[in-house]
Amino acid sequence: MSEPQLVESWRAFGDVDIGGAMAKPALGSPDDPIDMSQPLKLFWGPGCSSCLRMKEFFTKRDVPFISVNILENQAEFDELRKLGMKRIPLAVRGKHWADGQVLADLAIIGGLAFDKPRMLSPGVMAQRSDRVMASAAALSGRFPDADLDLQLPSRPRSYKQLAGHIFQIFEMFLETVEDKKHFEYAAYFRDVPAEVVTTADLVRFGNAIRARFDAWWQRAGREMDFDAKADVYYGDVNLHEFFERTLWHAAHHTRQLAEVIENLGFSTEGRLAEADLAGLPLPDHVYDDKIKLSVPAR
Repeated sequence: MSEPQLVESWRAFGDVDIGGAMAKPALGSPDDPIDMSQPLKLFWGPGCSSCLRMKEFFTKRDVPFISVNILENQAEFDELRKLGMKRIPLAVRGKHWADGQVLADLAIIGGLAFDKPRMLSPGVMAQRSDRVMASAAALSGRFPDADLDLQLPSRPRSYKQLAGHIFQIFEMFLETVEDKKHFEYAAYFRDVPAEVVTTADLVRFGNAIRARFDAWWQRAGREMDFDAKADVYYGDVNLHEFFERTLWHAAHHTRQLAEVIENLGFSTEGRLAEADLAGLPLPDHVYDDKIKLSVPAR
């Protein structure tokens, strides 16, 4: 089952539109406080960057939680449906919830104090973004065509989809800041275009998005007001925070791509170095805290 097929199975499971407008995080109020006596449940999926970071956020702070892998436990969607949503990563305590992509919101539902780390400047983020896409293109070019449809462990995502997703993360960012589209959850599950069949196709696809990103930065990005609100589904964030999310999300998947290439026995020359990742709010593990990024039989 591919990522798009997974989305369709989620749609069939209930009547909640995962791509539509959803309620903002229900983080409590003086009139409706979070019941901290309720257990904290974390809804996640293997290979999901923000899911992993969410789990590590609470683990590092010794906050106990119930771990729910949504690819193994569809019954738990009943609880999410009551809240009016089906998406990951989510942290749920009783009737209150927080989107796992926003650490400040996770701190609230976890009952924690949290000082948000200082972000890199937009200019540095633009340079790092180009570096991430250059690395992803170099690594993607090492795949034999025959390996592109091999899948990641415990997740219905192929190597081709993983590599394509790295570039599509920047494509989705550009659609939001340049085309003024609302960024919806379902966008994360778009498949690579049908014309991307071979490794050469994949590299061309990625390089085209890299060129579009670089052109946008030179034309409009340098002068953009990054304090302005970002039109995204997952919370109240500004464009600077959305840019950071875009960059570290793509960088994390590029780390996964490098490990896949290494496990296949190919050169990882051009992989991201520590200096490329410095200052980004990345999870410690590359794939998951429990599941190993192994290579299937070829």
